[in-house]
Amino acid sequence: MPQFSIEQLSEIAFQVLSAGGVPEGDARIVAAELADANAVGHDSHGVIRLMQYLEMIDQGFVKPGAAIDVLKTGPAFTLLDANFNFGQVAASRAVELGIDQARQAGTSTVLIRNCNHVGRLGSYSKRAAETGLASMMAVNAPGPGGVAPFGGIERRLGTNPISMSAPWDNQALVLDMTTSATAEGKVRVALQKGESVPEGWIIDADGNPTTDPARLYDGGALLPLGGPLGFKGFGLSVMIDVFGGMLSGSGVGRDDLPRGANGAWMYFVDLPQFIERDAFDNLMSQYVASIRSTKKAPGVEEILMPGEIELRRETDRRANGVVVPDETWRQIQELAAKLGASLD
Repeated sequence: MPQFSIEQLSEIAFQVLSAGGVPEGDARIVAAELADANAVGHDSHGVIRLMQYLEMIDQGFVKPGAAIDVLKTGPAFTLLDANFNFGQVAASRAVELGIDQARQAGTSTVLIRNCNHVGRLGSYSKRAAETGLASMMAVNAPGPGGVAPFGGIERRLGTNPISMSAPWDNQALVLDMTTSATAEGKVRVALQKGESVPEGWIIDADGNPTTDPARLYDGGALLPLGGPLGFKGFGLSVMIDVFGGMLSGSGVGRDDLPRGANGAWMYFVDLPQFIERDAFDNLMSQYVASIRSTKKAPGVEEILMPGEIELRRETDRRANGVVVPDETWRQIQELAAKLGASLD
C-alpha cells in the first residue's frame, strides 16, 4: 500500500478538488481538513472522501464557492445558511464567528443549515480549545441516514456525531464520537482494505448481525452506540436531530438530500469570563492526575484521556506518513485522471 506525508495528502486532495471546479480558497480548506483527519488516524474522514465529494458535486448537491450567509445574528448567536457549499468551509467560518462572539458575550451558539458533510468534528472543537475556549459541536443528517433506531432494522438516523473540547496544558482535551456504533466511513475503510468489521457495528438488510462491511451497502444499517444499551446512543442521536436539524432549519427525514448533508449546532464558552484560566488549568491537572492514578484492569498499561490517542497518532503520522489502502489510491488516481488533475 502506498504511503504519503500529510503535506502530500493535502496537496493531492487540493489538486483533485481544484480540478473538480472548487475555488482555490475553499479547496485549500477542504483538503487541509481531509489530510488532518488522516493525520490523527480518522481515515474514514480523510482522502477516502474525495470520490464521494466529487460525486456530490456532479449530482449538484455540493455547490462549490456558494456564499456562507448570515441569516440571523445577535450578541451571542448566529444562524448561517451554507447554501450547500462544502461543510468544512461552513464549519470553519462558524468557528471563527463563534470564537469572536464568545470573546464578547461570554458564550456563543452557532447553527448552520444547508450544510454538506463537515468532516471530523474534533478538528473544529479542538481549534476553539487551542484559543482558550471550551466548545461543543454536533451535527445531524437531515437527509438519508444509515443508522437503525434501537429495536429497528431500517435506516432512519444519521451517525449524528458530537464533539466537546477544552484547553489542556498546551493542547486540548477532545471528545469526538458518533452516536452510532461506528462512523460509516470506518466501514468503508474496512471494505476497501478487504477486512471484516467488529461484531455489533452493523446488521444486514434482514436485521441479522454481520461482520461483512459489504452488507451495509446492500440494504443493511449501522447500529446505535451501546450494544444492548443502544437506547442511550439512539436517544442522544434523536436529540442531536432536534438541535442540529430542527433548530438549525436543516430539517430531518428529508428525501431531497444525499447522505452526507449536515445540520450543525455549535456552542462556545470563553473560559476567563467564568473561571480564571490558572484556576481552570489547576483543576484540569488535578483531574487528569486523578484519572490516571486509577488502579488499572489486568493487561492495561495506561489510561488515556479523550483525544490523547489522536495526539499520539498525529505525532507518529506526521513523522512517518500515512498508509493509504490500495483500493482507495486506485480510486483517487482514476478520479484524478478523469478530471485531468496532476498528482505528481
